[in-house]
Amino acid sequence: MFNRDRWDEILEALNANKFRTLLTAFGVFWGITILVLLLALTNGLRNGVTADFGDFATNSMFMWTQGTSKPYKGLPKGRYFNYKIDDVAAIKSEVSNLKYVSPRNQLGGFRGANNVVRGTKTGAFEIYGDYPEYIKQQPMDILQGRFLSYSDINEKRKICVIGTGVEKGLYDKGEEVLGTYIKINGVNFLVVGTFKMSNSQGDDEQDASTIYIPFTTFGQAFNRGESVGWMAITAVDGITITSIKQQIFDLMKSRHKVHPEDERAIGHFDLSEQFGRVNGLFSILSLVGYFVGALVLMSGIIGINNIMLIVVKERTKEIGVRRALGATPWMIKGQILQESLVLTILSGMLGVSFAALVIWIMNAILDNAGPVENFANPSVGMQVVFTALIILVVSGLLAGLIPANRATKMKPVDALRIE
Repeated sequence: MFNRDRWDEILEALNANKFRTLLTAFGVFWGITILVLLLALTNGLRNGVTADFGDFATNSMFMWTQGTSKPYKGLPKGRYFNYKIDDVAAIKSEVSNLKYVSPRNQLGGFRGANNVVRGTKTGAFEIYGDYPEYIKQQPMDILQGRFLSYSDINEKRKICVIGTGVEKGLYDKGEEVLGTYIKINGVNFLVVGTFKMSNSQGDDEQDASTIYIPFTTFGQAFNRGESVGWMAITAVDGITITSIKQQIFDLMKSRHKVHPEDERAIGHFDLSEQFGRVNGLFSILSLVGYFVGALVLMSGIIGINNIMLIVVKERTKEIGVRRALGATPWMIKGQILQESLVLTILSGMLGVSFAALVIWIMNAILDNAGPVENFANPSVGMQVVFTALIILVVSGLLAGLIPANRATKMKPVDALRIE
């Protein structure tokens, strides 16, 4: 129940020595500010580093072939082999909990020799032979037209989808792109769409300088037949690709007569595993942030504890009079605890507000300065604010507990005798 007299007493006690109150409150203010800023900076680092994964499905892996390291069934060590399109069907049918299995082939390379021509303009671009589901593994924004379809796959259509870098390199500004032809290694392809990567934080030159064509058309036009360069494999939600990748490796080793214990023959990059390591690292950094912030906050709490002990000593006679007039020990204890809580929560919430202002300024600077490598959007969620509030309430109670107990242990007669 609201008690105006009690609140008047609290305000009077806090205003009795304003300078002392401000110095005491500053410890809690600074401690909670440091805590929130440390967590915001940790999230900024997390956002910056995880942005390197792009929007590619983080429950995915890439898989390719390498030379064997063990002889097997009469076949020599150091043998090279290729995946075939039949391997894709085998993985889909024999390994459960897979969402997408996308075979891929590549032609050319970033900053390689010129391999694409349009009129008098040429350029060196990455050419990928892909299936339509690849856009679900690597989300991209289709700016004009469309992406690949299964009709393109089945009919081996000579169509392509080009990145913004290809468009800038082969077309004049404002020139119509859809419906035009480009020549890739001497083969004409109709442009049916343009794209940019969904995670683009500027002009990512390598991604923008990419051309996608149907996988089957790639094999026919560039004499790759049924060969598969590598695969992008994504597990279903709730199941990590890390937990089932060994089944895929064992199946491929069996199909290509590779020794079961040959660890080199199949190369892979597990995005799920790498993403998990990054998240684990930043979870530890968040705990460190809480720990360091709590230590700084603790110094402020100790300051409040000490100042409340002084306040209790200064008000010894007042406490004696109240006890003599019938105030119960819990009424005295509640008064001291309430004063401690008010001082702690007010200074703490000011600290949270100040930290929010600093975070807003940091984000405004980042927006104006452009992307910073490995750092983006420092922020904290509402759960951090609620956690800070809980910490402040507990801290306020702890800070006032010892002074409150000391106040209630005074005997009214002894308290009244103190001058």
